[in-house]
Amino acid sequence: MVSSIIWLLLGLALVVFGADYLVDGASSVARRYGLSEFVIGLTIVGMGTSAPEMVVSFIGAIQGNADISVGNVVGSNIFNALLILGITGILLPVAITPENRKKDIPINIVVTVLLILLGFKHSIFGIGTNGLTRIDGAVLVLLFAVYMWKSFAGGKENPEEKAQEEAKTLKLGWAVLMILGGLAALIWGGQLFVDSATDIASRLGVSDKFIAITILAGGTSLPELATCVAAAAKKKGQLALGNIIGSNLFNILLILGGSALIHPLSFEDISYVDMGVLLVSALALWSSCFVGKKNTLDRLDGALLVLVWLGYMAYLILHL
Repeated sequence: MVSSIIWLLLGLALVVFGADYLVDGASSVARRYGLSEFVIGLTIVGMGTSAPEMVVSFIGAIQGNADISVGNVVGSNIFNALLILGITGILLPVAITPENRKKDIPINIVVTVLLILLGFKHSIFGIGTNGLTRIDGAVLVLLFAVYMWKSFAGGKENPEEKAQEEAKTLKLGWAVLMILGGLAALIWGGQLFVDSATDIASRLGVSDKFIAITILAGGTSLPELATCVAAAAKKKGQLALGNIIGSNLFNILLILGGSALIHPLSFEDISYVDMGVLLVSALALWSSCFVGKKNTLDRLDGALLVLVWLGYMAYLILHL
């Protein structure tokens, strides 16, 4: 038990320091190449912090275990959009730009709806194959490639952001090293945290299902959480927002798409409640553009997101 607690604390420390270096390195690269912090969060940071989900889902697909691949992505996206963005909004109100409102957030909603359309054979939409075929996977991966290309092509830094941050640009080699080191620390630290927390919970007699729903579901999203909290502390709300939207798109398009290419995925054990909450989590960010302080994910919005996540967790625990 003592050794598990030590590993738990070490994992947490790695995640905290890794997130701090990742945010600083990614921001510096964005400034050097004239890209907005949102686009860096959407691409480099979003894909990097989703590495744990990719590993878990691809291994699940290789082993023919669709429950792991699909459940991991659905759970992570809900965790990202509700709890992580909620905490970020509480710490630092996040401005939503016209580009976010007109393109990025709607694309996230469309991709989420597309997953529901493809995933449920007997859904209210009336189409789908009760899972993802290899053709579906190829379509999702292609959409991911197109979106990434469009994001890099159109993601230029705005003049105001550039003027405020230009003096803080690091040397390229050091910035890249910070990104790679930060990602490595996040992934390794997150794994140490999950493994040790699972061991401690097991020793305390907590059920396997509860461990899966809480520690494991949140554990693969720990890099996103740490990165967004670090970004909020540094007043880089756009990087945090880009990280969550990028992670969620990466999860659905590349991770589920790639998993389906490896092995067709079934949605048999994914309930309408799970997918309904996933859709609500995608729509909630869009509603922040119009409700309360317009075009801002403010503290009230953040608190509401966290409450929805807590309600969903309570539902899952009651239906174990």
